Amino acid sequence: MRHLKKGRRLGRSASHRKALFRNMASSLLLTERPDDVNESYFRYSDYLAADTPATGHNTPKVKGRIVTTVEKAKELRPYVEKCITVAKNALPHLREAEKFATKAKPNTDEYKKWRKSEDWQKWNAAIAPFVAARRRAVEMLGNQRAVEILFDEVAPRFEDRDGGYTRILKLAKPRLGDAGMQAILEFVGNERDRVKTEAERPAFDSDEEAAAPTAAPEAEAPAEEEAAAPEAEAPAEEPADEETKDS
Repeated sequence: MRHLKKGRRLGRSASHRKALFRNMASSLLLTERPDDVNESYFRYSDYLAADTPATGHNTPKVKGRIVTTVEKAKELRPYVEKCITVAKNALPHLREAEKFATKAKPNTDEYKKWRKSEDWQKWNAAIAPFVAARRRAVEMLGNQRAVEILFDEVAPRFEDRDGGYTRILKLAKPRLGDAGMQAILEFVGNERDRVKTEAERPAFDSDEEAAAPTAAPEAEAPAEEEAAAPEAEAPAEEPADEETKDS
């Protein structure tokens, strides 16, 4: 019996393992950030004007992808997909709440009137599940910037997809130092997806022979019509012969 055998411990305690998944999931989401900001969304040009992507700051080479070991990737994949599902299920509640929202700024007469109206009650009831889902995502990721990317970019991208938001690609080259097998964990739905193409059916000699008899009756049909035409014209000449006999 495999009691207490679910998942991999990865040589860590439960709290350490949870912190590992939280940090790696945030790192995967933060690869979708713009190139001119770091993980904390500080612009590189604000504190180091000469810092560019060519100087080697921490800009992801490929968006939506991280490289880790095969074991960690297999354990991290369901954790990331659960975060995406939580955010995806909250989007309909956000759209419903936008129907009752107001564009007035706080502390204005229009805003105070909206707060006392029935629309605010409906907005509050509609936005509550979205707020709860966002708080849960913050607890799972531990990074506010990663949560913003999750709800603003990643979740709307997979709204019409039922699961399977990521894929694992094993690398042939092991990691230097401990020779651990490496793998890529990345989001699906990009230019690296495989495109299915149907191959054309080859033509065989048997197909040509089978098509020949069907074409022969079609060719014989005009010949039969031509033969029937003179037979129809023949009775028209008989009255002329009778007139010569009578004369």
